[in-house]
Amino acid sequence: MPSVQSLPRHASETDFLSASDAVRLIVRVGITEVLRAMADAIEADFKRWNDFDKSARTAAHSAKGVIELMPVADSRDYAFKYVNGHPANPQLGLPTVMAFGALADVDTGMPRFVSELTLTTALRTAATSAMAARHLARADSRCMALIGNGSQSEFQALAFMALLGVRELRLYDLDRAASHKLVHNLQPFAQQMGVTLIVADSVQLALQGADIVTTATADKARATIITSAMVHAGMHINAIGGDCPGKTELDAALLQRAQVFVEYEPQTRMEGELQQMPAHFTVTELWRVIQGEAPGRSTAEQITIFDSVGFALEDYSALRTMHALAREAGLLSQIELIPTLDDPKNLFSALKQEQAAQQLAKPKAA
Repeated sequence: MPSVQSLPRHASETDFLSASDAVRLIVRVGITEVLRAMADAIEADFKRWNDFDKSARTAAHSAKGVIELMPVADSRDYAFKYVNGHPANPQLGLPTVMAFGALADVDTGMPRFVSELTLTTALRTAATSAMAARHLARADSRCMALIGNGSQSEFQALAFMALLGVRELRLYDLDRAASHKLVHNLQPFAQQMGVTLIVADSVQLALQGADIVTTATADKARATIITSAMVHAGMHINAIGGDCPGKTELDAALLQRAQVFVEYEPQTRMEGELQQMPAHFTVTELWRVIQGEAPGRSTAEQITIFDSVGFALEDYSALRTMHALAREAGLLSQIELIPTLDDPKNLFSALKQEQAAQQLAKPKAA
């Protein structure tokens, strides 16, 4: 993948990737290739975890959802994402999750790339899930249960099909229409990859025979989607739905049986399945497994859980991936976020220049 330039062509211009151009880019490159590139970028950045200045995201919670800011930086790049989560939004014709973000140059503060991140967030979440499963699931995993068949589900399914070789998907959602939507969208990929799609009548039936379980439900509630009794030895559980305070999907007793892995522990304890557990409950940050500092799965019978709430470093990886791919595809446009000044110490001159231009443009009196 081409490297990201330190600055755009003109110092006062910022590269921009719109939502429509992001769609064009993904279709042109191929969704599974974008997922693969993104998963590789996320893993590479986790390998240099200690190079980054990290913090838990800042969240503004309301009765109907949450709005969050997610920053991260290393010695060269600063990145942030604005993202919301409002489960009732589809009733208003809006996505549950909407996002945008930026990459800036640390040395100058110049924003060099601004992008949509609604579609990109779905891709990076799926790419992170598959990347984590490469380290935590059994190597012979071929069957996945996907619980919650909403907007994230196609991306999760494709990531596991293309990157991990899953060949049977067992699907369940309280809304049967969501499962049928998922089957319709996945069918061309499933036929090409030889994947069997099964719509189950219950969570318990979906989990039967599954090697990997992904939970991606949307309701902001203390739910128990999967009980300990449903889970058999050797399963890997990819829990991505419990991603804010007051929202869970797994039985606390299940966490007690499993080895639990997280992205950034301070954030996950506030927002993930760990909300249910005491402060001394032991977890492993995934970067330590990727760097070889801690074991991942230690036996074929072990139950592993990736308690994923999403972390800013993954968005940085996604931004740099999309920036590089869009440049290579010629799909970047430029926007003027920063005023162009003859004298950078004289900001007021921008107003004087415009005032003079408007005076010249006025029609002369007869």
